[in-house]
Amino acid sequence: MSRDVTSGRLPDAFRVPGSSSFTEFIGQVAPELLPGSRALPIGATVDAPHGTTIVTVEYAGGVLMAGDRRATMGNLIANRDMEKVFSADEYAVVGIAGTAGLAIELVKLYQVELEHYEKIEGALMSVEGKANRLASMIRGNLGNAMQGLAVVPLFAGFDLDDRAGRIYSYDVTGGCYREHDHHSIGSGSLFARGSLKKLWRPGLDESAAVRIAVEALYDAADDDSATGGPDLGRRIWPTLAVVDVEGVRFLDDETLASVVATMVEARRDNPGGAR
Repeated sequence: MSRDVTSGRLPDAFRVPGSSSFTEFIGQVAPELLPGSRALPIGATVDAPHGTTIVTVEYAGGVLMAGDRRATMGNLIANRDMEKVFSADEYAVVGIAGTAGLAIELVKLYQVELEHYEKIEGALMSVEGKANRLASMIRGNLGNAMQGLAVVPLFAGFDLDDRAGRIYSYDVTGGCYREHDHHSIGSGSLFARGSLKKLWRPGLDESAAVRIAVEALYDAADDDSATGGPDLGRRIWPTLAVVDVEGVRFLDDETLASVVATMVEARRDNPGGAR
């Protein structure tokens, strides 16, 4: 993918009109650079850090996504403050669960994919188009997933036409599924989903949705050792991104610390969060 040394010019593939898909272009020009093309030797296994629990919640006016900060490797805590929620573009976010290194590489490639499309087409891709494009990239990692290096993200975006948030989940084969109201993925998702079912209601405002997402992660950490709860001693809070008509924004630590402190105080004599 470097310049032609003899002529000082870029290869022909860079100078002709092509696909609006950056991933497709790389697959034609330098397929070895794609994450799914670097398969392990047959029978090989890798003990790599894994990201865990991500939750997402629709509310009146948008959608938000939150993730805990713990990465695990077997029975060890590999990282206490890993970022698992990323901005995909101006109106979409993606959260990662699964093999951390591959997941982060896939997210970076996905960010370039959406930016490339916008530059080539001169318009933002639709929310459904973004979700489907991510599905095709996950499908390209199936070989690694079959050897234990699975990447299973969660996607949320704001539909500018309908003025509403949208949630999409995936499986390791690239299957893409529209979710409604709320969803969670990762090792603590079973517990987080149970919490969300009890706490979510139609017409939530943003502040209530933030509280519910943080509480769902707190419940997941209470029962899943791979999910990291808020660490008041180290001042490590969940990562939380809000997506609305104004675009993507991440809540700062001061705001999250206040939400966590209020929740912990409310549960001081009620650790299970019974209503």
